[in-house]
Amino acid sequence: MTDQKLDVRDVSAKVTPADTVSMGRQLRTVLSALKRAPLVPTLILGFLICFAVFAPLIAPHDPIKIDIMANLTPPAWHEGGSSEYLLGTDKLGRDVLSRMIYGSRLSLSLSLIVILLGGTAGVLLGMISGYLGGFMDALIQRAVEAMLALPTILVALVFVFTFGFGFWNVVFILSPFIAARFARMVRGETLSIKEREYVAIAKVIGTSKAGIIFKHILPNVANTVIVLATLEVGHLILVESSLSFLGVGIPPPNPAWGLMVAEGREYIATAYWVSLFPGLAILAAVLSLNLFGDWLRDALDPRRRQL
Repeated sequence: MTDQKLDVRDVSAKVTPADTVSMGRQLRTVLSALKRAPLVPTLILGFLICFAVFAPLIAPHDPIKIDIMANLTPPAWHEGGSSEYLLGTDKLGRDVLSRMIYGSRLSLSLSLIVILLGGTAGVLLGMISGYLGGFMDALIQRAVEAMLALPTILVALVFVFTFGFGFWNVVFILSPFIAARFARMVRGETLSIKEREYVAIAKVIGTSKAGIIFKHILPNVANTVIVLATLEVGHLILVESSLSFLGVGIPPPNPAWGLMVAEGREYIATAYWVSLFPGLAILAAVLSLNLFGDWLRDALDPRRRQL
């Protein structure tokens, strides 16, 4: 029997484009899938994004300008309503439509910042935990389990009463919870990916652990991360609205949807529009994001695309 020398070039040549996925290829897959997106959720999300980006151009009034003489003006189609205030005004005479438009900017910006901070940390921790295993995996997973076991609203209440409330405090409260969700999901994907042939070949040819994580594992968990991020935006909008409703989220006079619902609850019998329209905005945004996220999960699943 003769010894055969292993040629690194022969081994590396076995790693074909079909074995591993680049970030560019994943991005093209997502963009291609968007062409078949469901119409209604996509339109609602499109309007939501437009309102958030172009709020100063679209809103007919200053969202925090007080006009006591116009307080509790009904919507335009009601008797006593005015075309100047299409959805009516609140108890301080502020335009409900303008506050809803600016509220979309606040909700989306807060959600995206939390996803960016918490999601990035969670993806990194999940890949490190799943790939390295051992003590590091156990340490990270115990921290993740501890975060997921805590009730978000209760933790937020304690944090706010200790440090005060505001936009960035809400970001800091919610980011660790989002990081834990991403870390748990990405770890499960990483445990499967690290057993595949192209990862084993990458180890043989001397690729560093960091290189394997970012070159081979990260592109292959990208679809999962994109879908989870889409679903979590809706979840964050709902949580932020709940915190604002309870008075521990975005402080007045900022036009947060949850805060608008809370301010109008005492007038629900006489001026329903103050609470109803912000509540419908929360419902439409969260439902559309969930439906879009469910569709995106199916569209990016290669097993379902083959059906």
